[in-house]
Amino acid sequence: MFDEKGGRYLDCINNVSHVGHCHPEVLKAALKQMELLNTNSRFLHDNIVEYAKRLSATLPEKLSVCYFTNSGSEANDLALRLARQFSGHQDVITLDHAYHGHLTSLIEISPYKFQEGKDIKKEFVHVAPAPDTYRGKYREDHADPASAYADDVKKIIEEAHKDGRKIAAFITESMQSCGGQIIPPAGYFQKVAKYVREAGGVFIADEVQVGFGRVGKHFWSFQMHGEDFVPDIVTMGKPMGNGHPVACVVTTREIAEAFCSSGMEYFNTYGGNPVSSAVGLAVLDVIESEDLRGNATRVGDYLIELLNKQKAKHALIGDVRGCGLFIGIDLVKDHQKRTPATAEAQHIIYRMKEKRVLLSADGPHRNVLKIKPPMCFTEEDAVFMVEQLDGILTVLEEANGPQTGSVISENTVCRTKVSAAHLIVDYLREHEHTPPLLLPCLNSAALRKARYGHREWPETP
Repeated sequence: MFDEKGGRYLDCINNVSHVGHCHPEVLKAALKQMELLNTNSRFLHDNIVEYAKRLSATLPEKLSVCYFTNSGSEANDLALRLARQFSGHQDVITLDHAYHGHLTSLIEISPYKFQEGKDIKKEFVHVAPAPDTYRGKYREDHADPASAYADDVKKIIEEAHKDGRKIAAFITESMQSCGGQIIPPAGYFQKVAKYVREAGGVFIADEVQVGFGRVGKHFWSFQMHGEDFVPDIVTMGKPMGNGHPVACVVTTREIAEAFCSSGMEYFNTYGGNPVSSAVGLAVLDVIESEDLRGNATRVGDYLIELLNKQKAKHALIGDVRGCGLFIGIDLVKDHQKRTPATAEAQHIIYRMKEKRVLLSADGPHRNVLKIKPPMCFTEEDAVFMVEQLDGILTVLEEANGPQTGSVISENTVCRTKVSAAHLIVDYLREHEHTPPLLLPCLNSAALRKARYGHREWPETP
């Protein structure tokens, strides 16, 4: 990416521009169709039919009916409507710290949002523990974390039934993004699907952030769990149009017919319009012609290898996890306690931006550096990113000494050996200023009150 002055940045987080920013083939398809015709989906057009065929061909055979929308939020809202109409039930099971969209119906099932605000959990919403084997309830040393986490869902269903409530759906991202780049343990989805279906509900796989080949070996992330697992409903969005607003719900004929029988016709003015469909088709073409799934596997594996070397070198890295070009770096203050290094994560993000690398953090403690770049990300990009990260981690750890511990406290002033003056001098050198320019203000009150995130610098000697 480039700023208005031509400054170049390496984009490590933009999973919306899936096949690369401003891809010429996608732009060409959009322009060509827009010059010819764009109208609402009340009018019949070949593009939407062709797009539905191409999408369904990437999915298991039973997932064959497509409903087009304009965003992942719209798609997830529609998925809830389908599930409730089909099951005749109301309640939804969601995962802790999940996020499924900005509509009211989705904020209600997104602990990532309602736990942070003034909203209270609705009685029809049930929150299951995130299947996190690094920081969660059942960890990597557990004999069978998949069964243990699935049994928690089973208990939720049993408790709901005792209260006279019935489950319409279990909804989850195939890999949790806002939850901290969580990869569910093998077998978890199969067990949960069994319990939910026995209760009369359906399994909704939210692929809005992680679909379209991001995991490399598979087109859809839920396919990592094996051929014996097929969701009842799949939602998709963000990467679908490479920045153009298009999304979709795909489900079974049985669920679609139950929805149709309600007498409420589904209509979406812009969903699947000729231009959106043309863009979506072009994205599918580019994924195939440029072997972006293969690239995600090759570069993703190489990047994880590089990051694991950094983990061995830097005490701040507690865990590296991921698949393809969906990777998380869990930063900790203490390896044994796995104390989240939240402030350090924020510091690293800002320093990386200064190094012209765009990263972000997520997870319940916002201590997990998330990596989900455009799918054209290269091995050279991976090396550059890791080199910058290595340099920043090295400075942090040198500042704090050999012990493992907090480099930057959340609630107190910075207590590192690196003074405000030292860091600002480094900054000025990087930006071609000489340190003497700083000397007149080193002991000024203004400098001492300079903000660093939500913390104040300590007084300089």
